[in-house]
Amino acid sequence: MEAAAKTPAPEHGYITDKDQYLKRMGRIEGQARGISKMIDDEKYCIDILTQISALTSALEVVALGLLDDHLNHCVLDAARLGEGDAAAKIKEASDAIRRLVRS
Repeated sequence: MEAAAKTPAPEHGYITDKDQYLKRMGRIEGQARGISKMIDDEKYCIDILTQISALTSALEVVALGLLDDHLNHCVLDAARLGEGDAAAKIKEASDAIRRLVRS
């Protein structure tokens, strides 16, 4: 009895930039720890808010990069291959955009 051939898992769109995303997320983690320390050290409110704004912007850059990768890789590949899930991939992207805009 022959084993069924496994289809390799599709690569995610961000895979070529994975190291850059991990570096950026490491910096974001450091920023978050820095904000916690600022609060613990009872720093000035506006200074903390400024750092929160910078952290929010850094997260938005990551989110937009991942969204761009998703559109240019996952959605585009599904459309090229004529897979039935192309519409589902577009809906996923639209839902993600909706969540980003609300936040």
